[in-house]
Amino acid sequence: MTSQPSSACSPARSFRLGLIGGNIKETRSPILHISCGLSHGRNVTYDLIIPAERGEEFAALLKQCEEAGFDGVNITYPFKEEAARLVPAGDPVVAAMGSANTIKFTPQGPRAFNTDHSGFVAAYHARFGAVLPGRVLMLGTGGVGRAVAFGLADLGASEIVLFDLDASKAQSLAAAVEAHAPVKVTLATPEMLHDLTGFDGAINCTPLGMVGRDGSPLPAGATGALRWGFDAVYTPIDTQFRAEIEAMGADFLNGYELYFHQGIDAFEIFTDLTVSETAWVRSIITHSPAKR
Repeated sequence: MTSQPSSACSPARSFRLGLIGGNIKETRSPILHISCGLSHGRNVTYDLIIPAERGEEFAALLKQCEEAGFDGVNITYPFKEEAARLVPAGDPVVAAMGSANTIKFTPQGPRAFNTDHSGFVAAYHARFGAVLPGRVLMLGTGGVGRAVAFGLADLGASEIVLFDLDASKAQSLAAAVEAHAPVKVTLATPEMLHDLTGFDGAINCTPLGMVGRDGSPLPAGATGALRWGFDAVYTPIDTQFRAEIEAMGADFLNGYELYFHQGIDAFEIFTDLTVSETAWVRSIITHSPAKR
């Protein structure tokens, strides 16, 4: 049986957290944050808040959480860009990218952060080390896409090629990333998705592939020879996109790793506690003994 890390924190108060989003019933965020709390001997509650079920607008629910005494809430699809518009940025990169997935309620009011960005960078380094991303095709330029694109720029990608069914969103993100870092950002045409030759990596930042949204953003029969791939979807881990990318010879970074690293970062923002026992937390949420 895995032993729990000891805690010398004082005072040992509880934390109230939550997640606001659409298709979130299969999320594993509650167990991650609760486990982070247990690593410090703290009690954590984590509510799932679905605006459509409550008949409330996102902004109203965010205000209700603040008034109810939440320490913070995570934000997911489709509200990340709205969150960045509504809440003052707690980190300059949030204002630059226009997307937030973490809202901390402070005595000065709510503040917006983006741990999709920091979590993607951490997950990439953990999987691929110091190897640069190269030329990358990124499918989907919504909330998580904006964070990942900024992450690719910070990781030193040579070129980021964006595709979105809404071309105006892709154009907006391209301008924001180029203003943030000296990286070439271009737009893909639908025809380019059939043959990925010339790309080092390919990324899915659309909701396609998640529970309730079957499919892949790539057209059937897409070909190529890739070095690496990433899918932001983590429920399930084995997506159609992953199978397509691995068939092209790519080493794959799954969405679970983004989930894990962004969650650790968010918990630390919410609580001002450092999660040093990350191996223990991972062992709890994966039901496997932590290596000592």
